[in-house]
Amino acid sequence: MSKRNSQDNKAAARERMRAEREKQAKKDKARRQVIVAGAAVAVLAVAGGVGYAVVQANQPSAWETAADAKNITAPKNTEGKDGTTVVIGKPEAKKTLEIYEDSRCPVCATFEQGVGAKVDKDVADGTYKLKYIGATFLDNSLQGTGSKNALSALGAALDVSPEAFLKYKNALYSPKFHPEETDDKFAKDSYLLEIADTVPALKGNAKFRDNVENGTFDAWAMKMSKAFDESGVRGTPTLKMDGKPVTVEGSDNPPLTVEQFDAALATAMKG
Repeated sequence: MSKRNSQDNKAAARERMRAEREKQAKKDKARRQVIVAGAAVAVLAVAGGVGYAVVQANQPSAWETAADAKNITAPKNTEGKDGTTVVIGKPEAKKTLEIYEDSRCPVCATFEQGVGAKVDKDVADGTYKLKYIGATFLDNSLQGTGSKNALSALGAALDVSPEAFLKYKNALYSPKFHPEETDDKFAKDSYLLEIADTVPALKGNAKFRDNVENGTFDAWAMKMSKAFDESGVRGTPTLKMDGKPVTVEGSDNPPLTVEQFDAALATAMKG
């Protein structure tokens, strides 16, 4: 091979290597551009997802929306502004027993299991009317929505009849169905409907079911809860006879047996 051919071959080889390097450099540049673009899209996607999550987190809950509602659908058999006055009993009864309860309250369950039947009988006999004021404060202290959901369901029962309301209230507080206060079972519509199946007027009642599942009386329940908050009462159960506390003698405790209740009621009804 001549010296000239050798030099030409070397030059050609260098040119091929240069061309290959340029070609590879272009590929590497293109790959980097794709990676950067992909990363930018990913960052935008993550940012968008975070933004969406933040927006969603700042959206009011269904119960907060209900609390702010302007148009309130109140159950039948209610009175007053937004239907928050619930009075059950014979019109001729001259006295009124006020009962303040939270559906998740374990002491309320003890009261209802021990004294509830006596109260219902007295109301039926015309001894006094019953004024019911529902609370939901345990949802705040224990977390959950069971108190609010049960109060809304009680509104659905009241919409059927006062008798259905009383029987449903008794069922909610019964040993069979009342959960531990830390167990938010009343938050489930299915559980509230299961309990309702033990009340003849509610079992198979399509309108009652729809009202529970659709939250027809959610806003009413929140107005009722607000009425409790503004009443000055700080615990449940609280009982008053025409505004006078009905408590165990010598204490601020509610009566939890029929004997305690009769004695406390007699004291409150004097004069």
